[in-house]
Amino acid sequence: MNIHEYQAKALLAKFGVKVPQGDVAYTADEARQVAEKLGGPIWVVKSQIHAGGRGAGRFKGGDPDSGGVRLAKSLEQVADAATAMLGQTLVTKQTGPDGKEVGRIYVEEGCDIARELYLSLLIDRATSRVTVMASTEGGMDIEDVAEATPEKILSLAIDPATGMQGHHARRIAFSLGLEGKQVSAAVKFLLAMYEAFIQLDSSMLEVNPLVVTGDGDVIALDAKMDFDDNALYRHPDIEALRDETEEDPAELEASKYELNYVKLDGAIGCMVNGAGLAMATMDIIKLHGGSPANFLDVGGGATKERVTAAFKIILSDPNVEGILVNIFGGIMRCDIIAEGVVEAAKEVSLHVPLVVRLEGTNVELGKTILAESGLPITSADNLRDAAEKIVTAVKEAA
Repeated sequence: MNIHEYQAKALLAKFGVKVPQGDVAYTADEARQVAEKLGGPIWVVKSQIHAGGRGAGRFKGGDPDSGGVRLAKSLEQVADAATAMLGQTLVTKQTGPDGKEVGRIYVEEGCDIARELYLSLLIDRATSRVTVMASTEGGMDIEDVAEATPEKILSLAIDPATGMQGHHARRIAFSLGLEGKQVSAAVKFLLAMYEAFIQLDSSMLEVNPLVVTGDGDVIALDAKMDFDDNALYRHPDIEALRDETEEDPAELEASKYELNYVKLDGAIGCMVNGAGLAMATMDIIKLHGGSPANFLDVGGGATKERVTAAFKIILSDPNVEGILVNIFGGIMRCDIIAEGVVEAAKEVSLHVPLVVRLEGTNVELGKTILAESGLPITSADNLRDAAEKIVTAVKEAA
């Protein structure tokens, strides 16, 4: 789960991470009031969407020279910037060409910036540890830095048995070229940031830029946080921060039925039980010349209602030109899958090729249900056969 910048900063501040003062606004009048309360003489008005690159982004149909982050030197400019952003569609490198509509902005006090650095914490699957990434190239996309100047990135894995210690933080501070009081400020910042990451079950925490001010302080000028969805039951306060308007409608609908769904850009919809089998199904579709339109794991204990919902979600994607259902019935019974597929296909008036491969518990009953449904469903004997049939069917229908 992702949250907005202003929400991330509020959480970090509770752990002692230093952030500029600011507040969220939903109208131009509210933005003016926030700025007036903060006091001047300079403010920053930031679009709040779940995407990076806002400063370099552009609004559809707007001023090509004005991005999603703007400086304001008067209350009138704060209100004007808010008016120009709210309700408009911001396109950045991370939103894609469709962009995202700005429904709220963040008004923040100005900052005396001496240097811009990069800092992040993430889960490194290779080491199974929380890893710190730091660079002197703040304000830039870390991917660009890694490609052009990888030597400017420090990567430091933290042993979970000890957590981040002072010597870790000092090493990072020195690698960033900090000195004097900047080092002690950075150590305090890093230890607080690590504590927030661990205690909040975060999966990624990025501060870009991390700013060194003119008087030697260290401040998070921006902040992005992702959270482990499986740990949200421990953090109802964080789950309450969820902004559903920022999420893909199909993925949001899937979450309501506890379905693991990720939209992709292919043409063949997949409904599978088990994450590993779902990955194998997508691989074999690619192997036979097709492209998966989604990852969808209905889980081992799916009901007919959940299967029906999954089928509808797949068909809600206009790019889907065929569907492959691949079920290995262990805990999940094949007849339950078959009943859900038939019910959903009838409700939505199935209009694309459908190939179903069933194996396992109650497989014969499941096949009978499909065969007697009266629907144009193609059965497959195994996964290879299923992939060949759906790829061929989609190509012939094109």
